[in-house]
Amino acid sequence: MSIASKVVPREQAAARIAQLAQPVVFTNGVFDVLHRGHVTYLEAARAQGASLVVALNTDASARRLGKGPDRPLNGEQDRAAVIAALESVSLVTFFDEDTPVALIGELKPHVYVKGGDYDMRKIEETRVVESYGGRALAIPFVDGYSTTSLVKKIRG
Repeated sequence: MSIASKVVPREQAAARIAQLAQPVVFTNGVFDVLHRGHVTYLEAARAQGASLVVALNTDASARRLGKGPDRPLNGEQDRAAVIAALESVSLVTFFDEDTPVALIGELKPHVYVKGGDYDMRKIEETRVVESYGGRALAIPFVDGYSTTSLVKKIRG
């Protein structure tokens, strides 16, 4: 499958997910500057099911996260292409809200995964995925890797 065919607008995501191998795992994030922590995390997420859908924050959504006035460094289409190139990723789509709660409700993945720094019991995404019988879990991060620290190092 080509990189371009793995990137779909939100309006087409549900139809495309129906064609993926089941169960579907869903995760989300900015994934601004891809690093070892990201690819290790995405590989572990994929291991939780047969297909992995990654929902990227749009540029506007990413800016609202407060990571800095010039973030994201890479635009949403560029970030999507890089994430879609990974073997572990089956599909990439976007969300413009601050959280992917509404998108999870639309797509109804079997498994919702976030990084280990999240308390899954405290986020709305968990309540949504569990409301239709799915499950939510946190995957530990690889220590020492973050885009924010990488950007600081580059600028240092």
